[in-house]
Amino acid sequence: PALGRGGLEALQHTVGSLLSSYGWYILLAAVAVYLLVQKVSRSLAARPSGRPGAAEAAEEPDVVVRRQEALAAARLRMQEELNAQAERYKEKQRQLEEEKRRQKIAMWESMQEGKSYKGNLKLNQQEVESGASASAVPKSKPNKKPLRGGGYNPLSGEGGGTCSWRPGRRGPSAGG
Repeated sequence: PALGRGGLEALQHTVGSLLSSYGWYILLAAVAVYLLVQKVSRSLAARPSGRPGAAEAAEEPDVVVRRQEALAAARLRMQEELNAQAERYKEKQRQLEEEKRRQKIAMWESMQEGKSYKGNLKLNQQEVESGASASAVPKSKPNKKPLRGGGYNPLSGEGGGTCSWRPGRRGPSAGG
C-alpha cells in the first residue's frame, strides 16, 4: 500500500534483473554458508563444554589421583637419582682436591730440603700413573741426537743446507 503500482513493478524489475545477473553466485554463496553453519554446529556439539577444565572434571576422580601420585613418585625418583649423581661428583672433586693438596705439600717439602721440585713432581706423577695402571711399564728413551745443528736459524738463510729460495727473474712474461 505504501508503494504504488509503479513502485512495485520497479522493485520486481530490479530483483529480477539482479537474479538474472547474479543468480548462480547467490545460490553458491547460500550453499557455502549452509555447509559452514553445519560444520560449526557439529564441532560445537562434539566439544563437551566451553570450559577448559571440563574434560578433567568428567574423568573419574580416583584415576586422576592415581595419575598424580604416579607423576609425583616419578619426580621423586628422578630427584633422588640426581642427588646421588651430585654426591658422587662432589666426592670425586674432594678426592681431586686432596690429591692436589698432597702434591703441593710434597713440592713444598722438597723445596725446603733444597731439592728440585720439578723432578719430585715428575716422580709423583709417575707414581700416580703406575698406581693407576700397574701393568704399564715406563720405557726409557734412548739418547737422541738433534735433527739439525745448533747454529740453524731458518730466518737468517745460513746453515740450512741446499734448499734456498731466490726470487724469479723479472721479465715481460711475469704476469700482472
